[in-house]
Amino acid sequence: MYVHRTIEQNILNSLNKGKIAVLYGARRVGKTTLLKNLFNQPKQKITFLNCDESRVQDRLVADSLALTQLIGESGTVIFDEMQYLTNPGHILKIIADYLPNIRAVATGSSTFDLSNKISEPLTGRHEQFTLYPFSFSEIDSASEPIDLAAKIQTNLIFGSYPTVFNSVTQDEKIQTIVQLTENYLYKDILSFDLVKNSHKIRELLLAIALQTGQEVSYHELSQRIGFNYKTVERYIDLLEKSFVLFRLPAFSRNRRNEISRKVKIYFYDCGIRNSLINNFNPLHLRADAGALWENYLVSEVVKKESLGARHFNLYFWRTHTQQEIDLIMEKDGKISAYEIKLSKPKRLPRPPSSFTESYPNSSYEIISLDDFQSIKKLLSK
Repeated sequence: MYVHRTIEQNILNSLNKGKIAVLYGARRVGKTTLLKNLFNQPKQKITFLNCDESRVQDRLVADSLALTQLIGESGTVIFDEMQYLTNPGHILKIIADYLPNIRAVATGSSTFDLSNKISEPLTGRHEQFTLYPFSFSEIDSASEPIDLAAKIQTNLIFGSYPTVFNSVTQDEKIQTIVQLTENYLYKDILSFDLVKNSHKIRELLLAIALQTGQEVSYHELSQRIGFNYKTVERYIDLLEKSFVLFRLPAFSRNRRNEISRKVKIYFYDCGIRNSLINNFNPLHLRADAGALWENYLVSEVVKKESLGARHFNLYFWRTHTQQEIDLIMEKDGKISAYEIKLSKPKRLPRPPSSFTESYPNSSYEIISLDDFQSIKKLLSK
């Protein structure tokens, strides 16, 4: 079953403006499937080039005549995994400048290599998009209302990569997500020789997975896996640019009691996180159910934010006296605070007093897994 992606119309709008569309996203997240469905129109000719193949690499040169011969009569050309080319920016620049009738889309499974190669040649000529595992809104639009709650709980355990989501049985889901974690998670980092030791980077990911929802200390991580502080920070940056995880900074306006330099680290996909710790138990059997729900909801907000329609700044908030708020959204000076709970308490708690004193005009809300209206409200902001 093909699930329509929220980003589809944005890509088409970019191409209609004469821009080259560059689509980033982790491996197996559905980039190729999206593009093949998006351009699967009658009488529309498409040239699909897998840049991971050596024969394609040999034929792709920065020459307008050679590109014209390769693309032929196609109106659209897709360069899949274009980071494997040595000169992708110049190839795309030639298409933009000399083949304006060709709609060009490039994909990449990381930003650390492709972005560096195309940013300067394509200045003003391209728009960037990011595709993530299925979002709440995408699953909502593809599901019957009665099935949505069960599907979201399933996503908390097995994640929402398309191949996992479309697997039927629990054993199939586990086999697929484990294979994806072991074979694809950091393939680009290793293939570009940015990380030499896959065992150590897996240790780092495991340590981060076990601290979901908690503040992370680079110093403690470095001691645990035997790397220095700077190496740990570099690896986390590479994993972020490969769309495996992301960092959430602390919110502070220089109040003396507020934590300001710590971060929390979340996974874009809960299934990846659970695969790393080898725990696929249902929520009611898990000690980390609250942290898992927090990871899921924060990642959904980040996915929504990446579409570029809202432009919120996202944080967590905590004081040295252990008062904490899970998620802070700030825009134009307006602060919205959210506490993330598995279930809505009968007596709604008040926000921490030090927070309301410091930010008297802020709003405060509980977001719980059993209240889909509050979830939809948050994700529609």
